[in-house]
Amino acid sequence: MTKDFNGVIQVDVRDSVPDWTPFELKRAPEGAPNILVVLYDDTGMAAWSPYGGRINMPTMDRLAANGLTYTQWHTTALCSPTRSTFLTGRNHHLNGCATIMEATDGFPGASGRIPDECATVSHLLQDNGWSTFWVGKDHNVPEEDNAPGGNRSMWPLQLGFDRFYGFLGGETNNWYPDLVEDNHFIDQPYSPEEGYHLSKDLADQALQMLRNQQASNPSKPWYLWFCPGANHAPHHAPEEYIKKYEGAFDDGYEAYREWVLARMIEKGILPEGTALTPLNPMPEEAANPDDFVRPWAELNDDERRLFARFAEVYAGFSEYTDAQVGRIVDYLEETGQLDNTLIFYCADNGASGEGSPNGSVNENKFFNGYPDDLAENLAMIDKLGSADTYNHYPTGWAAAFSTPFQMFKRYAQFSGGTCDPMVIHWPQGIEARGEIRHQYHHSTDIVATVLDVTGLEMPATYRGVEQHPLSGVSMRGSFDAAADAPTNKEVQYYAMLGTRGIWKDGWKAAAIHAPISGKGNFDADAWELYHVDEDRSESKNLADEMPEKLQEMVDAWFQQADENNVLPLDDRKALELVTIQRPQAEPARDRYVYYPDTAAVPESVAVNIRGRSYKIIADAILDDDAQGVLFAHGSRFGGHALFIKDHKLHYVYNFLGIPPEQTFVSEPLTAGPHTLGMQFVREGAGEHKESVGTCRLYVDDQVVAEGPMRAQIGKFTLCGDGLCVGYDSADTVSRQYTNPFPFTGGKLLGVAVDVSGEQYLDLELEAAAILSRE
Repeated sequence: MTKDFNGVIQVDVRDSVPDWTPFELKRAPEGAPNILVVLYDDTGMAAWSPYGGRINMPTMDRLAANGLTYTQWHTTALCSPTRSTFLTGRNHHLNGCATIMEATDGFPGASGRIPDECATVSHLLQDNGWSTFWVGKDHNVPEEDNAPGGNRSMWPLQLGFDRFYGFLGGETNNWYPDLVEDNHFIDQPYSPEEGYHLSKDLADQALQMLRNQQASNPSKPWYLWFCPGANHAPHHAPEEYIKKYEGAFDDGYEAYREWVLARMIEKGILPEGTALTPLNPMPEEAANPDDFVRPWAELNDDERRLFARFAEVYAGFSEYTDAQVGRIVDYLEETGQLDNTLIFYCADNGASGEGSPNGSVNENKFFNGYPDDLAENLAMIDKLGSADTYNHYPTGWAAAFSTPFQMFKRYAQFSGGTCDPMVIHWPQGIEARGEIRHQYHHSTDIVATVLDVTGLEMPATYRGVEQHPLSGVSMRGSFDAAADAPTNKEVQYYAMLGTRGIWKDGWKAAAIHAPISGKGNFDADAWELYHVDEDRSESKNLADEMPEKLQEMVDAWFQQADENNVLPLDDRKALELVTIQRPQAEPARDRYVYYPDTAAVPESVAVNIRGRSYKIIADAILDDDAQGVLFAHGSRFGGHALFIKDHKLHYVYNFLGIPPEQTFVSEPLTAGPHTLGMQFVREGAGEHKESVGTCRLYVDDQVVAEGPMRAQIGKFTLCGDGLCVGYDSADTVSRQYTNPFPFTGGKLLGVAVDVSGEQYLDLELEAAAILSRE
């Protein structure tokens, strides 16, 4: 009999008495609030209008006017780590999330897998009667699990979410996104030509989830984590939103810093007397040259025009996405849910400096260690923000949008990387309206706040596993406190990509070290000391005046590091980090065989041809009218494809989207069975470590075209178009065809990709056996 059953059981049900009590699910308390978290990417505090910035955010302004604006709310300085703290309320190293999923290194603090000792807030809410929805960016799935057959343990539905719609990686093309619904990959619902943009689609999906909830279970509260692709690169936006900012940034980023600082002081975001920090504050020996800011006065007219346009696109992207958030807020008001919905509107780290000093029309160059070309960027100025670009603004705007602080995203020792916008809105739970709060808080505090307002607690043991205590503290005490009331936060360490810092009781210590610089020598780092309560911009280094206080802070950092699995520190360069060989679910092999009629294979688990020789062999039976893609991997911003067009075999290697495409073409093909392929023989490295060598195009056993070729050594995309057989998904590799350009006019049996080093002709003889030719 079921334990705790208090009914009566007889032979005949008519003589029995039921008892539903043991079978009842937990219900949330009467009047429990809904929770909406809006989490943007890559946004410094000085970008948005509630903080005095030039980017208009009408929805955020509306919430700020009826809620609270926080001026000292902090993050980890990078996206995956910050997002992990939103999930568990523990410090990012305790979550195994020292860095992004593409840069995990196998140590406890950087495993990329949230341990069972860190239960998620979504699981607790789900267990206690809330519906739980996650829409938008994830970036907490280990890279090797981002695949149709990958392990699902770190996917949203396994972390306590009822529904998921969005993308799993760190970024995606907003015009051609890499989408997942619940536990499976899907194609985007319609094309950019039909009005598609990811921000709009995400809002549509979020609204559908909330409407379904309202239709079936209107008394049940919900938790929605809404994570748009904005403001992460690529910066994509409808042209009408970009046009709103035409000329808005023509004065340049140094003038913007002066202008916005005055506005921030006037609005009460920063205290009178806050000093502006230098544009390039890092000493040359400690700096990463990719993060240098070119002074506006030294730019020529074309460069100024280009750099201003980059900022206009970013601003349009941000406001367009805010408008989509506004659709959700409008729905909540229309349905009477807004007053009792606790809304956090915030960003996950400071403005991004990944665009290099000159900006980029293809941000993937940054992750391939390849410099940008100003002439190439200028040629694309009128197409910035469109599907033709994968754009990112130059570092000067990262510094400007992080005013008045030093540096930007990735720099955990300075507030430019960690001090971010946060507006909280909850009319039913907060009496204050339109006020500012200066209490020091951190992203680890969000879970503690959610548990506090919902009346829940993090259990000491969850599902049989003893839990790490929460690292954060509730922000609820600040809701109706005075703006300058003391914070209940005592200490917060920072560590990211080799950078280090610690805040404690209003003081800040910062180790001077550039992230992803490959410099090492952490013992040689000079520590600086700031009295943040008196010096909000961290402009006055007191280390020489107060050595004992500095040592106290440094000792506190090492204590926190020991308690939170922070060591070892890792500042290896981006290209080294993203190309680390990590354990895979599938054993390593030299030959990969792919078949048509399957979903795109994500890059994380597809064959790795980077930095090596390789061969592609397609086995097909051709009719006279055969055409279409045999094999494609990547997009117009980096990738390669083997296809038939105009009766000829083509191989295109699109090197980082830099024109012209490297193209090899055969003579007209005959009908019948063929092995069609190519071989790249790597012969060395180019100036920027790219592979250089010779490509040969084959029809059966004959070389039909050959010539020099260069190939990327980094990834085609961090998250996006995968490897396809028989078609090209989403954004096409080559401009010589339009997607999906499926193979027709015959039968494609399969495609083999080989990295073994064997000769092409030896493999060609095996093709029939490999691919089961009829």
